[in-house]
Amino acid sequence: MSGRKGIIRKALSIVRFCIFFFFISTVIVTILYRFIPPPITPLMAIRFSEQVFDGEQIKLKKDWEPLNHISPNMVQAVVASEDNNFEKHYGIDFEAVKKARQLNKKGKVLRGASTISQQTAKNVFLWPKRSWVRKGFEVYFTGLIEIFWGKKRIMEVYLNVIEMGSGVYGVEAASRQYFKKPASQLNQSEAALIAAVLPNPRVYSVANPSNYIRRKQQRIIRAMNRIERVSFIK
Repeated sequence: MSGRKGIIRKALSIVRFCIFFFFISTVIVTILYRFIPPPITPLMAIRFSEQVFDGEQIKLKKDWEPLNHISPNMVQAVVASEDNNFEKHYGIDFEAVKKARQLNKKGKVLRGASTISQQTAKNVFLWPKRSWVRKGFEVYFTGLIEIFWGKKRIMEVYLNVIEMGSGVYGVEAASRQYFKKPASQLNQSEAALIAAVLPNPRVYSVANPSNYIRRKQQRIIRAMNRIERVSFIK
């Protein structure tokens, strides 16, 4: 009996150590990423391995740019398209979650309510496949970046790591790939087009936008002019 208790105590000690190590290590990495660009994301690694195993040409285009080198139109576009309350919530937009649930009950098309903060946490720290486990970690990392990064840094990281096509990551690489110009020079229409394909950039195309994407682009432009201007852009 005493031997069993010893095993249980040892197991609990290991569990406590693992939890403590996970907490400390994730906090340290989050703080580091407040000041340095994430060198690679889990999604980039997954896409790279897929290319290798499928015998495809290796594609990995990413050009980190500070937020003040990215057009304010791009910031306004993603807020208008993805997260109208970006500056008002603390990582999770509970009002958007409530509305999404109501819409999902009425229609057949499921609507998400992930904020830019949640998407950034997922892109930087987690795997893309949906599950309740991943969602739990997503909430945890969203809290960390809200605490240690703040909205401006979250936006900067988001715009630099998002997938924008096959092997293309971040708006700087996307702008040069699709418009042959730096992200600092994106106009309203171009920024809205990039934002329009973000839900699934491997299905929708900036280079060859469908009628659906063109309609969405116009809706985003109208929303950009309607919502409040993001406070930290000039």
